[in-house]
Amino acid sequence: MRTGDSFVILLLIAVLVIWFYARGRKWYDKPRAALAIPRQDELYLPSEEVVMLLNARGYEIVAGKHKLPVTMTMDDQLLESRIFVDAYVMDDEDRFYVVKLARERMPLEMTGSAIRERLLVYSLLYPEAAGVLYVDPAIGSIRKITFEVERD
Repeated sequence: MRTGDSFVILLLIAVLVIWFYARGRKWYDKPRAALAIPRQDELYLPSEEVVMLLNARGYEIVAGKHKLPVTMTMDDQLLESRIFVDAYVMDDEDRFYVVKLARERMPLEMTGSAIRERLLVYSLLYPEAAGVLYVDPAIGSIRKITFEVERD
């Protein structure tokens, strides 16, 4: 080897390390894929009253009730649960919304913390969604809820 060869080799190694570091950071910071919006031929629709209420406000149902299985591990114990989405809709501007229906036996208190606890999960599961529609067919209301999570 000549006198400058070791310097060139060290320089090439440094460039490769910097390149791998930059690519690794870009890959790590890349947003993760969200759940796919279900498209169903046979819709498991909510009641006709809910469908008419959504249609009257300009929403088109693209998928009906959907069950998302959730598996958790606590210590060494395997736990299973489910998350239910009542419907998925699109508005006239092709924005996608997750629909949750009001339940008589589990009313949602309209406070920031209660809404966060019950509905934020849907916004996190579907980040491409424009929001969550909370539909109360008993009083004929549709509440559009959007979340903005600030990250440091």
